[in-house]
Amino acid sequence: MRRREKFVLASILLSLGLFSVQYVSLEWRYPFVALFGILTYFISAWALSNDLQKIEWFTIIPIPALYASAVGAFYFLLPENILSKFFDLFIFGLGTYALYLTANIYSVAKGRTIQLLRAAHTIGLFFTLFTSLLFLNTIFSHRLPFFFNGLLVGVLHFPLIFLFLWSVKLEPRIEPKIVQLSVIFTLLMVELAVAFSFLPFSVWNTALFLMTFLYIGLGLLQNYLQERLFRNTMIEFSGVGAFLIMLFFLLLPWK
Repeated sequence: MRRREKFVLASILLSLGLFSVQYVSLEWRYPFVALFGILTYFISAWALSNDLQKIEWFTIIPIPALYASAVGAFYFLLPENILSKFFDLFIFGLGTYALYLTANIYSVAKGRTIQLLRAAHTIGLFFTLFTSLLFLNTIFSHRLPFFFNGLLVGVLHFPLIFLFLWSVKLEPRIEPKIVQLSVIFTLLMVELAVAFSFLPFSVWNTALFLMTFLYIGLGLLQNYLQERLFRNTMIEFSGVGAFLIMLFFLLLPWK
């Protein structure tokens, strides 16, 4: 079976798996989502098995699994509309296929053009942010105590941050610098999540604020690792940060 045929078949199988999520009882929904994430990992390993190196079992294959877990957890929060559900399944299938193409580019990056790798980085960043947004929305929708919010944000965002930073240079081994940067940035996300737990913002506002902070941080770290952190880049991301701070104060409930 050709590689793209595997990607299509895996995307269809996972879409059917996501469809089965809506028939799970409430008390079993999150164990089922965890099982769905594990299943996605192994299906993705099969789909990407050609020329798969040992390090890629920890750096490439987890990406679709995290995406599937985020969509599966958020799927329970969607309105009970059959047309909406099928549309979401279609979008999920397309997203999974796009992630497989991106992961495939990462896996064989040395034989690809720079332009294609840049496109893969852009798609990878988009899905990292989208996965983060779904996780954050799901976490804050449950109105958990602040320490649970911080713990869940840390556990779910460390792999997201680490996997994206590793993909920037695609080294054949895991560099300590990547791990250190991932830990530091994850701790910043945890601190923000704890702080926002005490603020009376809506769930979507909180999730969007944290996701935007993630975008700024990953953008700066990506340019830093690529040795392209120039003045214009700093000004661009500083502008986004300033806009976020201004929006934060404009939306303060007690202003």
